[in-house]
Amino acid sequence: MTIRSAGVTKQATAGNREMAARTTVPEIAQRLQIGRLAVYAMLEQGIIPAIRLGRRWIITRLAYDQWERTCGVLGGALLIGQPEVTVLN
Repeated sequence: MTIRSAGVTKQATAGNREMAARTTVPEIAQRLQIGRLAVYAMLEQGIIPAIRLGRRWIITRLAYDQWERTCGVLGGALLIGQPEVTVLN
């Protein structure tokens, strides 16, 4: 496995593979085009799947990618048909 980080390509070792299996808050902020503080707020609220370990957030790339693909909708909770919307003036 080859890992590319900050323009440097290197062969994956056990430690590198572990890091490749995770994503970071700045990476998520960039992908969602929002600020880091907004990502931390989403983590605190449980919107983005992650585990808090002391002061650190552990965000697995697999869980985050699945969350991003489904727009945060849990499996089996998909909308059927058009959602009902009421507009109040």
